[in-house]
Amino acid sequence: MTDTSAVPTIDTVVDALTELRARTPLVHALTNYVAAGFTANVLLAAGASPAMIDNVEEAGLFAGVADAVLINLGTPQNALRDSYVGAAESAQKNGTPWVLDPIGAGGLPWRGDLARELLAFRPTAVRGNASEVIGLHGLGGGGRGVDSSADPAAAVDSARGLLESADAVSASGAVDHLVGSGTDVLVRIGGGSALLTKVTGTGCSLGALVAAYAAVTPNGLTALAAAHVHVAVASEIAAEKTTSPGSFAVAYLDALHDVTADDIRGRGQVTVG
Repeated sequence: MTDTSAVPTIDTVVDALTELRARTPLVHALTNYVAAGFTANVLLAAGASPAMIDNVEEAGLFAGVADAVLINLGTPQNALRDSYVGAAESAQKNGTPWVLDPIGAGGLPWRGDLARELLAFRPTAVRGNASEVIGLHGLGGGGRGVDSSADPAAAVDSARGLLESADAVSASGAVDHLVGSGTDVLVRIGGGSALLTKVTGTGCSLGALVAAYAAVTPNGLTALAAAHVHVAVASEIAAEKTTSPGSFAVAYLDALHDVTADDIRGRGQVTVG
């Protein structure tokens, strides 16, 4: 049985964008040091407010007062393990939506075990590339660090399997594939620019943007769809102004900030099936 109210459309994405900018949610991002600065700038440009707190003394406390939480496993360390677990536990306890980005979970066992441990606190959304989604579900293989060597369509079964532990899951790629609890539909998000793969932090910051949208939308699937569409449309607009990675990064931040409801309606590609 499909809950049609849980199925995102272009209209719900537009509504989510309006809410994001009206409410400026505070996103607690426990993310990797490679992408932290860019992630903060993406959140600010899109309409959210970032906080990068990962020390064990404060991570759990802050996760309980933030509007949403991101836990990104790009550069995990033993010293941060308790911060991740404490933040996830606090988010669940306080009803704070949170997102797990299981970078490298498909090919690196230590962080894969950590990601599975975090799943016990039921994230609002899991956002990863296809290999990470497959690896996290336990089917193994395919992971090459932060790169994806699997097609998102191949990760759909694993994504559906992860719904036992998460409200919604996305497998990113040329066409993003999204699934959510309460509905048996598959949502595909098209569009975007290949230049996104030439700038460090675009995938990590997408996870943070999902968290921002989770703070202003009714379910994880809508949050995933809104974030993926926002990124796809903004990257297309940015790519029309430049063909080089450095200038694209700047143009992308500008486009995240400037994208309008009309841009979303005119360029957004949401297919439900």
